[in-house]
Amino acid sequence: MARTDAILTRLLRLHPKRIDLSLGRMERLLAALGNPERALPPVIHVAGTNGKGSTIAFMRAMAEAAGLAVHVYTSPHLVRFHERIYLGRPGHGAPISEPHLAELLEECEAANAGAPITFFEITTAAALLAFSRRPAALCLLEVGLGGRLDATNVIEDPAVTVIAPIALDHPEFLGETIEQVAAEKAGIFKSGAPAVIAPQQDAALAVLEQKAAAAGAVPWIANRDWQAFEQHGHLVWQDETALMDLPLPSLPGRFQLDNAGCAIAALRKLDDARITGAHMAKGLRKAHWPGRMQLLTSGPLRRLAGMDDEVWIDGGHNPHAGRALAMALAELDEADEKPLVMIVGMLRTKAAEDWLRAFSGLASQVICLTIPGEANAIAAEDLAATACRAGLAARTAATLEEAVRTASHMRPDQPLRIVIAGSLYLAGHALALNEKT
Repeated sequence: MARTDAILTRLLRLHPKRIDLSLGRMERLLAALGNPERALPPVIHVAGTNGKGSTIAFMRAMAEAAGLAVHVYTSPHLVRFHERIYLGRPGHGAPISEPHLAELLEECEAANAGAPITFFEITTAAALLAFSRRPAALCLLEVGLGGRLDATNVIEDPAVTVIAPIALDHPEFLGETIEQVAAEKAGIFKSGAPAVIAPQQDAALAVLEQKAAAAGAVPWIANRDWQAFEQHGHLVWQDETALMDLPLPSLPGRFQLDNAGCAIAALRKLDDARITGAHMAKGLRKAHWPGRMQLLTSGPLRRLAGMDDEVWIDGGHNPHAGRALAMALAELDEADEKPLVMIVGMLRTKAAEDWLRAFSGLASQVICLTIPGEANAIAAEDLAATACRAGLAARTAATLEEAVRTASHMRPDQPLRIVIAGSLYLAGHALALNEKT
């Protein structure tokens, strides 16, 4: 076991709940650490339901194309915890190293002195401590859950705040209406800071505008103050003072146009002259975000499928993300028609039937499995029954490897499109299997 594994296991025991939204414990620990959150590079703080990670991936790629050092904090991780804390150097960066992470976690553990604190809070404190000690041009922070009471919302003076598309998710923490969820996300708005708002449902947008006015934030709203759209195989981005003709995003799916547009808008409001349109174009081509519409091109899991089959991974887990994935797969099918087989695992906290319904009429078969190692996973048999209620032909598999082999044999006479989806935890499991040699 790595040194950090033992520390992380200890940290999990510091609070009886995995999620307990509050800022008090975080503020106490940060004060004991010397308030590292006040010594960060310019921060772009990103909340939203879907698209946060992709938006951050685009911003990072664009800023690094300009030769800048960029720190990034995202969650959850897919394979190793270290992915959450990305330390920048000029033009590039890397996930935090094992010894560096262990030292930071132990420092935070000592400063906390055994007081109750959630796992996410104390590990977020470690990230902020790391970022405060290494110079960089920019720090990109992804909200963990909600916004108002999220552990990342200790940033008092962000350079820019961003709200990615909002949808219903985590109702037990954020509320059961889109208005309630939007109000929680808007909690990251700060007085005087630009608030870049991605395309939203009307009800969510109304709340965001109201909350921005109350906070003294300056909203910059998609399709009102700026636009991003595809035209003749290019991404066109414009506002009142600029018109840019850019390449389409490297990340597949039409929904990535909105995420890319939001990233450009945020960097425009950052107003760092070192990041030019040429750097944005380069970043659009180079951005990479594992586990989100990711095509596997090699590795053991990929080799279990047929030679001509495609194997994709996507971690979107709420109905809004399911519909976006279904639209992206329909676009792929228009360009290159292949029978679609879904391999699905989900958590009990998710709206599984609504998510699955997006693929009715699109997927020829759904293979359901219980996500390994997740106590909160829906049992494969129960998930298959839910898929049937959603209008899909479904069966079960005991393991992901069995599911891929089963899928590849369903249509031996023609190439298939196999998609592993339904949970970031399943996406991480798939990537971990595919890295083994």
